[in-house]
Amino acid sequence: MNLPNKLTCMRMLLIPFMIFFYLANFIPYGIGKIVALVIFIVAALTDLLDGKIARSRNLVTNFGKFLDPIADKMLTTSLLLLLVVDGTIKNPYGVIIAIIIISREFIVSALRLIAATSGQVLAADIWGKAKTMTQMIALPICTVYSYILTCGFNIFCWVEQTFMWASYISLGLATILTIISGVNYLVKNRHCLKEN
Repeated sequence: MNLPNKLTCMRMLLIPFMIFFYLANFIPYGIGKIVALVIFIVAALTDLLDGKIARSRNLVTNFGKFLDPIADKMLTTSLLLLLVVDGTIKNPYGVIIAIIIISREFIVSALRLIAATSGQVLAADIWGKAKTMTQMIALPICTVYSYILTCGFNIFCWVEQTFMWASYISLGLATILTIISGVNYLVKNRHCLKEN
């Protein structure tokens, strides 16, 4: 349990707090969503930090390779589902995006488990990292949009429109990269599906 792996575990422990504050409608002026956004950003920064520390100090472990992407999935899918449930991402688009992203994560996780049975650890590639990065940019933008909707800043309708389009464009890009990275991961690691 080295420092990078502790940071990964901390990212997972922050998720319940993010969910609590996002749903804490009893906190006035939508402050709960701002707190949830800060928690998400802090958790996302630990993702950048743990990888950098692991590589610079030669602390890369199989445990870290396995746990780090799981922590990312838990963080991003938790916030995505919150945004879909409260209607920030309009249906049916929100449901379709959530199904695509979550299905990709299940498929990749299943492939990792299959590889693990033969002693292989499949680390994330450049497409997977790009997917995660775009999700971690898109979701905070959507959260700010959700905050604007909650507070009802009608006098600043141009702000609402700006964040609405920024949310849809960034989330659309994240969804496209999710599909590309999933297909690429399956093609590149298809040897894991072959039985001896």
